[in-house]
Amino acid sequence: MMVPPNRKTTMTTDAIAIDTGTDQLLCEIRERVAIITFNRPESRNALGDILTPALRRMIAERGEDDRVGALLITGAGTSFCAGGDVKGMGGNRGGSPMTPEERIAQLKVRQRTLTGALVAVRKPTVAALPGTAAGAGLAIALACDIRIAARSAFVATGYARVGLSGDYGIAWLLTRAVGSPRARELMFSAERVDAERAERIGLFNRVVPDEALGDEAFKLAKSLADGPTLALRSMKDNLDEALEVDFETALDREAERLVRSAGTADHREAVRAFVEKRKPVFTGR
Repeated sequence: MMVPPNRKTTMTTDAIAIDTGTDQLLCEIRERVAIITFNRPESRNALGDILTPALRRMIAERGEDDRVGALLITGAGTSFCAGGDVKGMGGNRGGSPMTPEERIAQLKVRQRTLTGALVAVRKPTVAALPGTAAGAGLAIALACDIRIAARSAFVATGYARVGLSGDYGIAWLLTRAVGSPRARELMFSAERVDAERAERIGLFNRVVPDEALGDEAFKLAKSLADGPTLALRSMKDNLDEALEVDFETALDREAERLVRSAGTADHREAVRAFVEKRKPVFTGR
């Protein structure tokens, strides 16, 4: 498993290396888990013009990859992702200047194809945070279904510190994770939130010792990848709609999806395994 330096793992099974087009982003498939690793530790894995397009492509491709049952996103070194590269902000980077309307249109596309695409993945997604997650990096972590963090990890919205209002869905994602009052506090203050508090307020699902992060995150992702693919897809649909539709609509849609999942080979296998007192082997059918 690809893990940040000094993060130990006991996994030994062969992995399939995936060409991301750059060494700033690493990807491998191990035991049906696609492990995507930010690999710019010298800049706290900040996003940039090389890393970010590769990340968009990996999310899209691995989300549709039949070899993959779950996605695990992490960072090399002692950071998850520090968000945008502040040193590159505030300039046109050469070429013809863009109008505000053109910049808005460009950012809309970039957002929809990154955190938008990550939220839309119908497979379980896990963020493993060895350290800093800030700004858009925090948005990427929040766009994942589950967040597991090292005890030394911390997060910060960061936008107020650089005079920006937020992007990549941070307000929507943060509000759904911790509620509106706390999301406002975290956005306005840009305060640093340590792992213990982040777990307490719901930003992290679980916190583990630093040295255990690699193993624990992979174990979690593998358990999800080994699960009933079609049922998990429907669970994600139900959960995504839970905050958007009224209760009767939610009941009706759950009924539709449960009946469909009851007709799958995975459901029949799960029933047989229960009767035979063994672990089910799901095939995604």
